Amino acid sequence: MLPGSVLLGPKLLGQVLLCLGLLAAPACRTDQAPRSVLTVHAPKPIGPYSQAVARGDFLFLSGQIGLDPESGALVSGGIVPETERALENLRAVLAAEGLDFRHVVSVNAYLVDLEEFAAFNDAYGKALGGEAPARATVQVAALPKGARVELQCIALRP
Repeated sequence: MLPGSVLLGPKLLGQVLLCLGLLAAPACRTDQAPRSVLTVHAPKPIGPYSQAVARGDFLFLSGQIGLDPESGALVSGGIVPETERALENLRAVLAAEGLDFRHVVSVNAYLVDLEEFAAFNDAYGKALGGEAPARATVQVAALPKGARVELQCIALRP
């Protein structure tokens, strides 16, 4: 296995392939059309996308930055408060579907400066409360509204 690779169990891999339409079987309820999810407890999308899309047993959450849902402004204070707010935004979208971080199977983290990785990682670990989904973390050139971090995830219903 390559460093940084994620190993999916056969059941989860099969469910991902089913939901993506790469395997044909009814187990993923692919007869259901994708459904957009929107909650007022997370920031309104700042572009032509949904906060999340539900398809079968999966919930695909769009990236969240540290925007305050009420004001639409980026929280101040740097990487830690932005990480905490982005996770709260994801938590709100998950809750709109009756889910929480225990249901998250994968997270993509985008940081504008990997020098902030340790601070990000500490805030991320505390907020997830011991849950440890698969995760990829990469550095990017820039994020919307000058954010320092953006988090995107995939959740699986029990």
